[in-house]
Amino acid sequence: MTSIMTVRHGHDDWPDGQHVRGSGHGCFAGDGRHRVAVLARNEMLSFELSIVHRLFGQARSAAGAALYEVMTCAPEPGEIRTDADFTVTVAHGPEALAEADTVVVPGSRVDFEPRSEPLEPSLTAALARIQPGTRIASICTGSFVLAAAGLLTGRRATTHWRSSARFQERFPDVIFDLDVLYTDDDGVLTSAGAASGIDLCLHMIRIDHGAAVANEVARGSVVPPHREGGQARYVQRPMPDPKISSTSKARDGPSRICTGPSRCGNWQPRNQQAAPHSAAATERPASPRPRIRDEPGTRPSGAGRVTGLRRRLHRRAGEIRTQHSPGRGARVARRPVARRPSR
Repeated sequence: MTSIMTVRHGHDDWPDGQHVRGSGHGCFAGDGRHRVAVLARNEMLSFELSIVHRLFGQARSAAGAALYEVMTCAPEPGEIRTDADFTVTVAHGPEALAEADTVVVPGSRVDFEPRSEPLEPSLTAALARIQPGTRIASICTGSFVLAAAGLLTGRRATTHWRSSARFQERFPDVIFDLDVLYTDDDGVLTSAGAASGIDLCLHMIRIDHGAAVANEVARGSVVPPHREGGQARYVQRPMPDPKISSTSKARDGPSRICTGPSRCGNWQPRNQQAAPHSAAATERPASPRPRIRDEPGTRPSGAGRVTGLRRRLHRRAGEIRTQHSPGRGARVARRPVARRPSR
């Protein structure tokens, strides 16, 4: 059983003696901008740290004024190791978390290690400084920190797909959603792996200052302002063995012929025609559709269905009329339809 430390969030019973947000303790400038604190940890994923500074740092008002003040802090100030060949010197300690309007927890390489220990005491103490009502977000495996702190209990959350199974095993009280790029559950947000942090930050900017500001940030970063779909499409799936099962026979229709006494007989190459009425000619193969869904790089063609739908819509609008001649491969004739005069 995983030990979980609980951090209070969203309540008014904050104990006396804690730092008061915006009380002038010196971490933030206190000039009215939205304050974003990025909590750095050892083995921090440098790409995710840069996402927060890049996107929030670009947000500008119509007059060109910066809308956010972004500051990096750590449980203990000093040199922080990253996942790359450089370190980051962090000047601010956990006191910045008490003044922040938004706290972002990027992922760390430590999160990928299979362990179930509780949070380090210094990290626990740092998270305890976050004031009620502060927006809290995680990028990638930073959700492990929020979940271990009890901030995701009963909430919808996600993480990198490589760590999804371990996350669900460690935190069964979290409503896990693999097929999303990010989640937003009443001010507690999580993102999927790596670049999904871009989508999460743009979402927060969009909430704070509207779509126009978020779109301009996206343009400056040369990324789409909103991506459809989720990370499930990036989950690694086993490649089917082409010698055992493949949909190539169904997809290579123009180069094959249908043999046997029935039009629905077995498909075979032209240079390997089966003898009439043989077992190979009369055996009907199984439908390839289930295999098409599992075979990467392929998908069933929907052109016929789309064409049929277009024709039905045109007929309903009274713009064209379609006529089919009998038999296979019928030609379609289109002609304008004279509208009946209204009575």
